Order: sequence, then C-alpha cells, then structure tokens
Amino acid sequence: MRTIAPSELIIHPDGTIFHLHLKPEQLADKVILVGDPDRVTTIAKLLSSIECDVQSREFHAVTGFYQNKRITVVSHGIGCDNIDIVLNELDALANINFETRQVNKLFRQLTLVRIGTSGGLQPEASIGSYVAAKKSIGFDGVLYFYENSEKVRDLTMEQALLDQLDWKQKGIKPYVVASDPTLFEQITQNEMIEGYTIAANGFYGPQGRELRLPLLDPSLNKKIESFRYEGIKITNYEMESSALAGLSLLLGHRAVTVCCIIAGRVALQANTNYQAGVMGLVQKVLERI
Repeated sequence: MRTIAPSELIIHPDGTIFHLHLKPEQLADKVILVGDPDRVTTIAKLLSSIECDVQSREFHAVTGFYQNKRITVVSHGIGCDNIDIVLNELDALANINFETRQVNKLFRQLTLVRIGTSGGLQPEASIGSYVAAKKSIGFDGVLYFYENSEKVRDLTMEQALLDQLDWKQKGIKPYVVASDPTLFEQITQNEMIEGYTIAANGFYGPQGRELRLPLLDPSLNKKIESFRYEGIKITNYEMESSALAGLSLLLGHRAVTVCCIIAGRVALQANTNYQAGVMGLVQKVLERI
C-alpha cells in the first residue's frame, strides 16, 4: 500500500491538515461549503451546539449540530483553485490515516452542498431566485489535471459548447460535470430552478465584464445566453461549482451547488442587499442535508 509523503500531505505538528487546520475527527459526514468566512460565523449561530471553530486564512470551519444532524460548515474563498485545496483536504480528513499516511480500507463518503451567490443569464434566473446546478460547466481547467476526468464529463455537451460558442480562448476549453442526482433532488425538492451553471475562472473578463481591459470575445455572453442543447439553457455564472462537482465525482462523494441569484447579467442589474435571500437558502439546506 502506498505511503503518502510529507511533502504531498502536509500535516501540522498538532495533527491538523495544512490549510483547513482540522483533525479527521473534527469533520462531519455532512458538509456545507460557502465562500465567505464570515458566513460560517452566521450559519454557526443557527447550530444548537458547536464542537470546534477553526480559522486559517480564508478557510473557516465550524462543526456542530443542527436538529441532531452533525454538520461541518467550511468557507473556501473564491475560485476553483481554492475548491481544489478544500476538496482534497476534506477527502484526506475522511479517507487517509494521518499516522500511517495510507488510504483507509473503508471508504467514507461525504455529502457536500455549496451555497453561493450567482449572476443569472436567463429571465427565469431572476434576482432573488434559487438555482441548483444540475450540471456545471467549468471554464477553470482544474479537472484536466486529474486522470480519468473524461469518465465523469459530458463529452457530447462539451463539443456542443465549443461549436455553438465558437470558442476562441486558446489553451483551455469548457468541461461539463453533473451534480449527484440523488442529492440534487434531496436539496431542491422541486422548489429551485434546475440550473446549468458556468463556473468561471475569474469575475471580470472570464464572465464577460469589461472595465479597462478589452475582451478577447465581447460576444461570448450573448452566445452563452442563446446556447441550446437537448432543451438545456445555461442559467447562471458563479466560480466554484465545476471543480466541486468534478472532484467529488472522481473521489466518490456526493455534491451539489445551490445559488441565490443576486445579479441579472442580461438586465444589467444587481442587488447588493442579498444577505436575507442567502440565509433563506441556508435554512433550506440545513433542513434538507
């Protein structure tokens, strides 16, 4: 059995993993992921008891109980690169023995729900609505660094994207991955918009925002809005769902991303007072996870 070197799995002297600063026993099987470390603090106030509260950089983790359910809430910061850190470390906490540095014989599956904010790309994805990513479209490239990614990707939809978007970004191409179907139904309960969500690798240019730098393809958002594939429309932009869905599929975990729409990209409108809407979504996820 392979022993994982200290340079590959970095463990602090206190037995905690490098970025998250958690010990294996501090991780619950049910995990809520959010971008903002302060949102972890807000969600923690809804828990009946707290076992641990740990913060390191943008990574804030709290484990406690909600209605007899043991839950860990973790902030991941912004971007799919951060998801790569968080997902690998959560999986290591669940499935690697920190003393022997070997993979545990018994696999421990995690249930992961990311709660985020997003920009709507269709009229139905209006400000204040909730969108759950049935499939995620990655503009980030993270999944291409892992073997066998093609086994969890929708290759036919990927080709449709390249064709219809007349893809001009050299050196990177979109990939498509699905959320866990049973978790999708468990969390949405037919009350959220079925989403086909782009995870962009930036907030400005990669999402078609132009400030002082001109865009390589100024018409990309128009093409995204008009994209159609087997009745599918692309509903919204965010920045983490594809890496979460893809890495979870490869690792054997259940994952889905749900978002509160806070900007209408077509209508060119935004709501900066979105906290109540997000907390309404948090409440639904806590009840259903």
